[in-house]
Amino acid sequence: MKIVDAKVIVTCPSRNFVTLKITTDEGIYGIGDATLNGRELAVASYLEDHLVPCLIGKDASRIEDLWQFFYRGAYWRRGPVGMTAIAAVDVALWDIKAKAANMPLYQLLGGRSRDGVMVYGHANGATVEETVDEVGRFIDMGYKAIRAQTGVPGLASTYGVSKDKMFYEPADGNLPTENVWSTSKYLNSIPKLFETLRDTYGYDHHLWL
Repeated sequence: MKIVDAKVIVTCPSRNFVTLKITTDEGIYGIGDATLNGRELAVASYLEDHLVPCLIGKDASRIEDLWQFFYRGAYWRRGPVGMTAIAAVDVALWDIKAKAANMPLYQLLGGRSRDGVMVYGHANGATVEETVDEVGRFIDMGYKAIRAQTGVPGLASTYGVSKDKMFYEPADGNLPTENVWSTSKYLNSIPKLFETLRDTYGYDHHLWL
């Protein structure tokens, strides 16, 4: 089963989600995610300029061989850009192998190992009071784990606090947001947040910054 095509797909203008699609001569294709928050286009370039040209004509079933080739074939190894690109190839090839075997990928890799997985919601607000209310909203939706972040008095902006109260996205589309930081102001604010959260909701939920 030979690779005949590999395309890098960049979607969501100004945010840049990156997807790799590898297609074989049997018409089976695999998808791998190559999104790297804040440096997505660097990964897209790494794929297009360095990895995709080497994929064409290769045997799609030799996943480990291709991983080693891409990892050890670069003079400078590791790093988030290169490893994200290689990971996208790896996942896309495993996707192809699972489809060829006509089974879900998790079955091919050994089967299910748990009945469920805990996920967390990102509650944030401009003030402690607003953040506490947002945490309550996530609790009402059934979340057991919640990340709580609040604006810090005296700072114009704080990482983790955004206008979107449901789907927080830390990465910027173009240039990263620059936040002025003050550890002393932060330490004066955060204990109050968690004291209020525990007084309000108790200790049955997983809460962190």
